Amino acid sequence: MADAESYSDWSERYRPGSEELLEGNISARQTIRTWLERWESGKPQKKGLLLVGPPGVGKTTIARAIAADKGWNVIELNASDDRNAAAIRKAATRGATHRSLFHHESSEENMQTQRTIILLDEVDHIGGSFTAINEARVHDNVLADSTEEVNLKGDSGGKGELLNLLQRTSQPVILACNDEMRFWGRGRYWRTSRDKVLRLALKVDFRRADEEAKRRIARRVLKAEDISIDAGALDYFVRQNPGDLRALVKDLQMLAQAGYGHIDLSLVRLFSELTTRDSALGTFPGLERLYRARTAKDASRIVRLLDKDPDDMAAWISWNNSSVYSELSAVARGARALSACDLALHVRFTNRAYRSWYWGSCLSSLAASVVADVDAGRLAISFPENLRRGREPWRRGGIIEKLADSCGCSRKAARQELYPPLAAVHSPTVEGTDASDFTLSLAYGLDGDEHTTLCALQPSLKATKDLVGRYYQAQEVYSQSPLATAISPVAANSDEPEPEQVDEEGEDEDEDASSGNQQTLF
Repeated sequence: MADAESYSDWSERYRPGSEELLEGNISARQTIRTWLERWESGKPQKKGLLLVGPPGVGKTTIARAIAADKGWNVIELNASDDRNAAAIRKAATRGATHRSLFHHESSEENMQTQRTIILLDEVDHIGGSFTAINEARVHDNVLADSTEEVNLKGDSGGKGELLNLLQRTSQPVILACNDEMRFWGRGRYWRTSRDKVLRLALKVDFRRADEEAKRRIARRVLKAEDISIDAGALDYFVRQNPGDLRALVKDLQMLAQAGYGHIDLSLVRLFSELTTRDSALGTFPGLERLYRARTAKDASRIVRLLDKDPDDMAAWISWNNSSVYSELSAVARGARALSACDLALHVRFTNRAYRSWYWGSCLSSLAASVVADVDAGRLAISFPENLRRGREPWRRGGIIEKLADSCGCSRKAARQELYPPLAAVHSPTVEGTDASDFTLSLAYGLDGDEHTTLCALQPSLKATKDLVGRYYQAQEVYSQSPLATAISPVAANSDEPEPEQVDEEGEDEDEDASSGNQQTLF
């Protein structure tokens, strides 16, 4: 660990570089190891891994450590990098290049087993939908050098390119995320987005470390730094940590700097009182703890850790109370507290009494915690349907953008002149239309969800889901045919102002389809 001495941050200095130094998540480690071993003999059925778990539990560390034991390279894109379609494709290209550059001296047998892992951390922070953007734009941005102006910025098209990468990659791809619901998106098609990814990637769940694992890590770090600690101080310190291993090591560093070679219980207690880490709870486990809280003080503390504003908190509790509580009287008591919460929050719009925010949080927590006892088993908590965005029938931004790109017109022209007739020929109310006719949708590059939107089908029906599955099969066949290039994207230019448009949550607003010269279509 000589190189590690240069790290002033202990969490980097003592980051495990080998699997033998890892702690916890034994099942997840076994799954990752088995999956990587399949790459040595060819390609596994699913060419990607999706690592899901709270921050600080070692998702990327475990992947890096196992890869290091195999002598494989890792190329990483994290939250501080642009993760648009072009950036992700460049990373995939570098993955293939790394293999040819750094493994050229290996034998032919080793060449077959050597791999370069493409690691994308915090993919739940990539904005936008899973809709692929125009291929020509991605290609131009990949070829552009640093001096050329590019039109793909931020996360534009990033999620769509992830799917393309998982389909076509010749190297292992590992995605890591903290909040999978944020990754799927909160629109009406979040389940479809989930299914798209999990058809191509194996999901691996991570759990927070237990007390024994935290205790072993703390002892190993303190021994390496030649620092002693009282047994009671170590027990108290370990209990205060929620299972965040990165935070555990950082806190040890702060205690060691204050303890001058020895850490006692009084120092740990003082540190605990003076510092409060923003360790936000996951929504579902946090709500379960809230429903089981028996005092208003505990409920208020849990709500603060849930990292939701009072409006969303009230919506979650209102939606789930009827599922959690079996007694109507308990639901009624909760409804009265939520009503008072709603009245308190309304004050924000009449004056500057921001104290109403505090009362809104307190009242919403009481509506869930102290109205009645809950069952001992697992609680049936679900996402409030009224909070899902994208349920309105006029949300068709992805279709409009693809029509504008394909036909070389502005979004306004596509919305007013192209979309209505296209929707009409797919409408179930028009005699002779067939939702199984994918010809136009494939030609314009629509995905399965957008095709069902054109056909005005209910997304929750089994028949609609089966249709989406058949669409993706047809799309795969179509992508290999010469017809796939029949409709080329045309640059567009329009001096007419674009009205403000309400898009799906997280869609990129910096992409303007109205550039270039507008064509006369008719």
